[in-house]
Amino acid sequence: MSSTSAAPSVAHVQVTRPNTLSVGVIVWLSSELLFFAGLFAMYFTHRSVAGPELWAESSSQLNFPFALANTTILVLSSVTCQMGVFAAERFQQSRTGSLLNPARWGMQEWYTLTFLMGAVFVAGQVTEYTELIQHGLKISTSSYGSVFYITTGFHALHVIGGLVAFLYVLLRSFNARRFGHLEAGAAVVTSYYWHFVDVVWIALFFVIYVLDHLMVQ
Repeated sequence: MSSTSAAPSVAHVQVTRPNTLSVGVIVWLSSELLFFAGLFAMYFTHRSVAGPELWAESSSQLNFPFALANTTILVLSSVTCQMGVFAAERFQQSRTGSLLNPARWGMQEWYTLTFLMGAVFVAGQVTEYTELIQHGLKISTSSYGSVFYITTGFHALHVIGGLVAFLYVLLRSFNARRFGHLEAGAAVVTSYYWHFVDVVWIALFFVIYVLDHLMVQ
């Protein structure tokens, strides 16, 4: 009687490797976090050396309500950006209904709105700088002026970089014959950067505007 031995079944395991672009962006954002940590350290160092009187006198020139409104626009742009991510993840390139119905919007509409809100934020920063300079607060006026313009200026440059990234993603989407994984992936990693820029500004706003606003009350 011959015995037959069944060959053991081999389970095919699929290994999912992380997206190289996503990993690269996350690593780069980690280095950017260290950069902004250095800016925060510089701010608090100058604040402790200059003394509370100079800091209170200089920070009293800031337009807190205007900055709060501008901050709200940037924070809300993170919401519209994430809505664009949701649309990209379901491969919805553009709207499927009326432009007046955001529930039917695709990635292009949400990212265009996010771009416009980011551009409004930058315009608000420029307006604030203009008013402060007219009131005598310049980068060379005092250590407060230097630290204020350096920290907020570098952040504004990062916002402009995000706007350029949005333009790239939108142009790539409009030119694509088929909205696929590559286009969706570019939209997702751009959202990583934009959320990072928003979180950094929330921290800057709290330190520069909220704390100093409370200090002069």
